[in-house]
Amino acid sequence: MVEAPGNAQLSRTVLVRIRSVLPALRPSERAVAELVLSDPSRAATMSIGDLAEECGTSTTSVVRFYKKVGYGGYSDLRLDLARETARESVAHGVPAEVYEDINTADSLQDIVSKIAFNETMSIADTAQVLDVDQLAKAVNAVSGSRKVDIFGVGAGGLVGQDMQQKLHRIGLTSFSWGDPHAALASVALLDADGVAVAISHSGATLDTIDFLKAGKAAGAVTIAITNHADSPLGRAADVVLSTAARETPFRPGAMGSRIAQMMIVDCLFVGVAQHSYDASIAALQKTHAAVRGRKLPRANPSA
Repeated sequence: MVEAPGNAQLSRTVLVRIRSVLPALRPSERAVAELVLSDPSRAATMSIGDLAEECGTSTTSVVRFYKKVGYGGYSDLRLDLARETARESVAHGVPAEVYEDINTADSLQDIVSKIAFNETMSIADTAQVLDVDQLAKAVNAVSGSRKVDIFGVGAGGLVGQDMQQKLHRIGLTSFSWGDPHAALASVALLDADGVAVAISHSGATLDTIDFLKAGKAAGAVTIAITNHADSPLGRAADVVLSTAARETPFRPGAMGSRIAQMMIVDCLFVGVAQHSYDASIAALQKTHAAVRGRKLPRANPSA
């Protein structure tokens, strides 16, 4: 059925594959992809002509789209869309309308349901696409590093701060930079014992790409955390840790991608901590003890 190259691609669900190829699509093909992602259960019932008409494009664009996703025929795409939405609905007990984007008629409860479902699936999809061999390379590089420089813009910067705080608590020298000039200055001082980590959902943010290229030029191991491995950022990295965030107009990068990126950071951190288990546990105990006394005492229930 599917003609996607490679076992890793074949193992991904149709929705994950569509998201992964978004940056490589032409505008007309991207319009088709975005409509399918916004309501896959409805797209599964549409003829190729109806889909093209609703997207304001041609059937040729639809054909190019499904071939880039890895399908030999439109009926195969429709079948997998129907199967995937049915599987997720049964597995997670959600009605079909939860797949739709948030709209003005939604109640607060609808909003909670839709966000909870999409963020849960972002984590599940990321677990599916994360290459454990690449993760192992990242763990080894960070564990053996003299210094780790981390950079991201916007939501990626917030994830970078979380990563820095985690690594710092187990005694690893790490810095999270919010200013691109400061990031470039620091990463230029890295060497073969250093690691540069760049975080970008799109993989196309110029400052983040320049940061990673500067790290590579300095001789450091470069790691990209991105939703699109075949992006400029992904191609510039020695190691790519892929996310599979679900994003729509009402759920921008500050929501969907952040959840998936933080899962990657957690996996990387635990792998690094496990790599030097005794030292990491000792460091965590010391840092916990240092702040334990900063909490207000519990109220006496008998008073």
